[in-house]
Amino acid sequence: MKGVVKIKNMRVYAFHGCLKEESKIGGDYLVNLRAYCNLAAAAETDSLEETANYTQLAKIITKEMATKSKLLESVAKRIINSCLKDVKVVERVVVEISKINPPINADVEAVMVLLEGRRS
Repeated sequence: MKGVVKIKNMRVYAFHGCLKEESKIGGDYLVNLRAYCNLAAAAETDSLEETANYTQLAKIITKEMATKSKLLESVAKRIINSCLKDVKVVERVVVEISKINPPINADVEAVMVLLEGRRS
């Protein structure tokens, strides 16, 4: 039985960006994650060990967002790699990271990066 465990709009304060100011003052980010899994065992056993525990997924997001990067692509890749490594039932992960109020010369609410990774 295939399924998806989602985290929607997890707000994180982090220090990513190419500008010096971004790495010093930081900014707000929203992270969305979809973990595609085989959830047959979880549905049958009612066991937390058989699913993609959203608390564990949130900890992965928090940990990887805490590591400074110039590019959101790098952060998203780390989140994907950690999910695939640490959560055995995850087969595919889609991560979207939005930078709220980015320092660009345009009236933009957010910029975002969306990356996908699969278990090989």
